[in-house]
Amino acid sequence: MTAPLPLPILRYPDPRLHTVARPVAAVDQRIQDLIERMFVTMYEANGIGLAATQVDVHERLIVIDVSETRDQRLVLINPEIEWASAEKRKGEEGCLSVPGIYDGVERSVEVKVRALDEHGHTRVIDAQGMLAVCIQHEMDHLLGKVFVEYLSPLKQNRIKTKLVKAERESRRG
Repeated sequence: MTAPLPLPILRYPDPRLHTVARPVAAVDQRIQDLIERMFVTMYEANGIGLAATQVDVHERLIVIDVSETRDQRLVLINPEIEWASAEKRKGEEGCLSVPGIYDGVERSVEVKVRALDEHGHTRVIDAQGMLAVCIQHEMDHLLGKVFVEYLSPLKQNRIKTKLVKAERESRRG
């Protein structure tokens, strides 16, 4: 069996990143295959999380691995935040759809999430720290929101200009 191929990652300001994802109807072979390809894509891009929206599949599916060893895969299908701490912290975030850009975003320090796993079983995850931040970041993608939208309009325009220019240059190159 050959390894699954990585998927192309949409780059901000691609309008498809603003699509609100629909629920996954069934955890079937198509979803299993998509999960594997998303992990390959995320690992190859040195990411810690990837939402299906970022690979132009507009369904409520997220893959995450915040471990140093890259062997603690977490799959969240149709995730819902059941609780988020009132305590928030501003932390530096980046995004595979916004390459090379990092900025501070305020997020809840702890969340409780209910989702289906890759086998279609319901699970509840209590997440803190990096995992909590990653879950919130990826869930924003499912709502059609990219982290730069938390930044000032001036910063958003600078980022958009920089990425559009980089894309143009890479096509010429």
